[in-house]
Amino acid sequence: MRAQSSAIAPSRIAVGAAGTDPGGKSFGTVQAALGVVAFSLTFPATAWGLEGFGPWSLIAVRSILAAAVAGACLLVLRVAPPERRHWLGLAVVGAGVVLGFPLLTTLALQTSTTAHAAVVVGLLPLTTALRIGTRPSRTFWIAALAGAAAVIAFTVQQSGGALTSADAYLFAALLVCAAGYTEGGRLARVMPGWQVIGWALVLCLPVTVPMAAVALSYEPVQLTAHSVTGLLWVAIGSQFLGLVVWYRGMAAIGIPKASQLQLAQPLLTLVWSVLLLGEHLTVAAPLTAAAVLVCIAVTQRARG
Repeated sequence: MRAQSSAIAPSRIAVGAAGTDPGGKSFGTVQAALGVVAFSLTFPATAWGLEGFGPWSLIAVRSILAAAVAGACLLVLRVAPPERRHWLGLAVVGAGVVLGFPLLTTLALQTSTTAHAAVVVGLLPLTTALRIGTRPSRTFWIAALAGAAAVIAFTVQQSGGALTSADAYLFAALLVCAAGYTEGGRLARVMPGWQVIGWALVLCLPVTVPMAAVALSYEPVQLTAHSVTGLLWVAIGSQFLGLVVWYRGMAAIGIPKASQLQLAQPLLTLVWSVLLLGEHLTVAAPLTAAAVLVCIAVTQRARG
């Protein structure tokens, strides 16, 4: 218990400082923004991964690789296990961001373009904000709704305005990810953010290891430069490092404001889709980007 207390204490001090020091809040914003950049590459990287892996194999292997990195860090730094009262919250994080969201979006990307899938990310900040207990200001909500509307209109227009069977996966992913984000942000106030996602990944190993064994025996694997690069990014970049800085950022600046930074994520995803996947981008992109950036600026200045 003493070891656990000593591990948690620095995090509490850091969070407290971030809550009162403008410099701490600025650094928290930078960390949350880095998380958004990492997440914006997830869909294109998943598309690359699906070139050589089946959806179930890709999800299971990426989680195991991320858990191996996280577990090694936990062992090397001799981090004591979390208190028992935190394990339920870690299970929610694991179910939401380790298993649920990656699996559902990967299944959707089998028949959906990355532009269409980005609708989920455009709605995620609002869904996340709705799950928290605080009441942001009216200005905050107006800017958030305007930004989300701009993102949704743009991404739906990019996909031709047609809804597909993948939408069921995408909307389900939206709900489970919002739960994982809010619970992870809460836990990041009492333990370092990297430990939150690290323990969640380790906690999921009893599910991901058997899943990988079964999936790899049924789904063919073709190792190519794209498939391996996509797998490594979604495992190390999105699943671990991206969530580390994201949870740290949420703990520093608060869940509502951090979640609004994700309004930029669909547009970043579309940029990566053009550069990495060769998808066509219309002239509406810069106009939507400008509108979203204005909304982000307003939400970051609005007082909850």
